[in-house]
Amino acid sequence: MTHSSAHDLETLNVTACDEPVCVAAPPKRASAYIFASPHSGRIYADRFVRGCLPPLNILRRSEDAYVDALFADAPSLGAPLICATFPRVFVDPNRARDELDPDMFEERACVPGAQVTARAGAGLGVIPRLAADGRALYAGRVSQAELHHRLTQFYDPYHARLRAEVEAVRATFGAAYVIDCHSMPAASARGADIVLGDRYGASCSRGLVARAEAHFRDLGFAVVRNRPYAGGYTTEHYGRPETGVEALQIEINRGLYLHEADVRPASGLQPLRRALADWMDRMLQDERPQRIAAE
Repeated sequence: MTHSSAHDLETLNVTACDEPVCVAAPPKRASAYIFASPHSGRIYADRFVRGCLPPLNILRRSEDAYVDALFADAPSLGAPLICATFPRVFVDPNRARDELDPDMFEERACVPGAQVTARAGAGLGVIPRLAADGRALYAGRVSQAELHHRLTQFYDPYHARLRAEVEAVRATFGAAYVIDCHSMPAASARGADIVLGDRYGASCSRGLVARAEAHFRDLGFAVVRNRPYAGGYTTEHYGRPETGVEALQIEINRGLYLHEADVRPASGLQPLRRALADWMDRMLQDERPQRIAAE
């Protein structure tokens, strides 16, 4: 395996893991919140890197780099943190399983039910066709066997673990709040530090997004909602407030903590991690009186 940087994992105090998905569980489950990081994976298989046209440093620009480190305090506060360890440029768990561009594959018939969404057509489906800078990832087409391997060995285990956490939390507390954690290029942030995505009110209650925004603003962050990121597959699929499961996407401006050109942590990473721990603590403290009142 090619790790993008084993040193990064150690110095940022993030648990190294050779499984496709890692769940950092709290010592005691004390909250209905679940924090998920689908795009911070940085373990690259040698075979995959050799098969790509762009070099590793370009592949890494597709990562929501170190978002797992930014939210690493969630377990100590009482909430699980679920992280994909594989890179999103390999397979993207924030897409529907059949969100595919059939023209990418050797056997077009192998994806008869493919959803050729705008994202898939733009090269950013569940199996991406393009790197973050728009260049093609592959010289040829992807085989059916490779598609099956990525979906069954990486995509499916991620969502199986996330679903299991949602079901366990809802069974314990009667509700579950999935916070889907991402980062965005500074050039796309349009002056915002944080973009909250609730799919224009469809994936979570007004109260959840209002509390999230208020606490971020109190901590000094510039916050906007849904523009330019309203939420992806995770918020769309899991966010069903009428069933007791709410989902909210958070996009963090990479300029706050990252040297984007070489995907290297900047001096702002640790202060931002502390601020996010404060934000998570406030969100969890808000939740507890509401849960008690509902009992």
